[in-house]
Amino acid sequence: MPTVFTPGARCSFTDTDTDPEALCQATSASCTRGEKGRPGLTSHRTPVYACRVSNSTDQPTPAAAPEETRTHVSRRQFLGTGSLAVGALALGAPALVRGQHLNSKLNIACVGISGKGRSDTDSCASETIVALCDVDTGSDAYAIQTKKYPDAKFYKDYRQMLEQMGDRIDAVTVSTPDHLHAMVATLAMSKNKAVFCQKPLTQTIYEARYLRTMAVKRKLVTQMGNQGSAADGLRRGVECIQDGLIGQVHAVHVWTNRPIWPQAMDRPEGTDPVPATLEWDTWIGPAPMRPYKGPAKPGGKQSIYEPFNWRGWQDFGTGALGDMACHTVNMPFRGLELGYPTEIEAVPLGTMNTETYPVGSKIRFQFPARTAKVAVEHPHLFHHTRSVQYDPVTLWWYDGGQPDTTARGGHDLSNKPPAELTADIQQMLGKVPDSGCLILGEGGTIFSPDDYGTNWYVKLKGDPAYVQYLLHPAVARIPERVPRNPFVTKSTVTAGTVTNAGNGNNVNAHAMEWLTAIKQGKPEMCYSRFDVGARLVEIMLLGCVSLRAGQMIQWDGPRMVATNCPAAAKYIRRQDRSGWALS
Repeated sequence: MPTVFTPGARCSFTDTDTDPEALCQATSASCTRGEKGRPGLTSHRTPVYACRVSNSTDQPTPAAAPEETRTHVSRRQFLGTGSLAVGALALGAPALVRGQHLNSKLNIACVGISGKGRSDTDSCASETIVALCDVDTGSDAYAIQTKKYPDAKFYKDYRQMLEQMGDRIDAVTVSTPDHLHAMVATLAMSKNKAVFCQKPLTQTIYEARYLRTMAVKRKLVTQMGNQGSAADGLRRGVECIQDGLIGQVHAVHVWTNRPIWPQAMDRPEGTDPVPATLEWDTWIGPAPMRPYKGPAKPGGKQSIYEPFNWRGWQDFGTGALGDMACHTVNMPFRGLELGYPTEIEAVPLGTMNTETYPVGSKIRFQFPARTAKVAVEHPHLFHHTRSVQYDPVTLWWYDGGQPDTTARGGHDLSNKPPAELTADIQQMLGKVPDSGCLILGEGGTIFSPDDYGTNWYVKLKGDPAYVQYLLHPAVARIPERVPRNPFVTKSTVTAGTVTNAGNGNNVNAHAMEWLTAIKQGKPEMCYSRFDVGARLVEIMLLGCVSLRAGQMIQWDGPRMVATNCPAAAKYIRRQDRSGWALS
């Protein structure tokens, strides 16, 4: 059984007198906020504006993983080592299923093949899809995907799939409703499989910490499915923010048009017959059992809960925040090295009940001053990173709008930043887009008009208007430090015109980065590996906790405790249904 770390426990590495049953079993990185290995050296390069440089090594790092299994060489780990096979076998390594080398195809199992699961599966089609798993054989996706991959064995239960085919599977994609993500992922990871899991990675903060630490301890190749991370534009934005293009940042505003599904409703009464094609008990998974309810309208394809409407239900989804923040907050999260917030305060728009999320919310996340390490332009043996000091920052999140039962999602899309902050955007585009990100610095502003941060504009002090980042001379002076995804379609600039500004194949490129990292055995190649993605997820899910708790949350991140609200504990770590547990 894996070691379990407990929310509220003290770290066993820093307090050896703690009761053994209360130990969080964390690595030194998560509890001391220190960095393993040699401390970073101060960069000799001066940032453009106000980002201050220091030698501090403080930064949030992952807690400990569940207990690791004994060391062995799996067939997945042997990819890329065909030339070493003889020597490996001489040292006692297990016999190989087949000869492996960098050009070998991976065996992929896909859990959840409808909706986003369909594109996740197809993004791995360059490999061998050996298994498909979905609880519903009555969907259009089932007919399409089983026909497309006729050699893949089909399962309705991922547990049976991993039990029967575990030794033939190299990697697993997880594209289920949020409440099942961690269940599927940890079972696959316990069998040392590489995992690609859709955003928001997990439904609870506890699960995010668990997956993160498990991936680090087992050195598994992982990727969260926020595909904007693949884009050159997103990575360029991170570099520019870290290098002080707009100076110290004290405010970030992020907004989205979600929800585009039903929210702010109570649980319907009664029960309907479960379709013969649907495994309802498996779909419910670790959530409390409830009766099945079919489509609200006769002949409809969407039932009250599945295959898409689960996002708004608190037992199954994470609302608009969980659906989109992993995309829209990605650039400021990385560029500003956001760690644990200290205060989170959510205000619902319209009805907030115990069943579904509201049709709109405004949430404030308060982050303290922090020091983080960023990569240097020309790393060498003793100099890989430099330290950057960041001022306190407030992040504002806006979703939905005021209730409007006639509109899609039940809201009027009015929930956006104050008009005085978006006047320049209005002037440039003729309107304020329904989704976006605005990063306000002492020396200028960055604005991204899409959900993914892949295309953005900058307006420095003294500039008359926003300029697309590839055309701004100040951006051109900042060196590239973050490795680029080689699979994205590159942007081009011709006679002052930018083509393909946001890249065009980020979904496939994001998956290809993961597949390549598996073959090379390099978890660090994945830009949204769980060690990174789970930290973003923890932050954003705190907004869901504040909404459900109905009050401002004061947060102790290392201990996973809302210090002023004991009642929030049940939203931080879910009580799983009997028979369901993380692996």
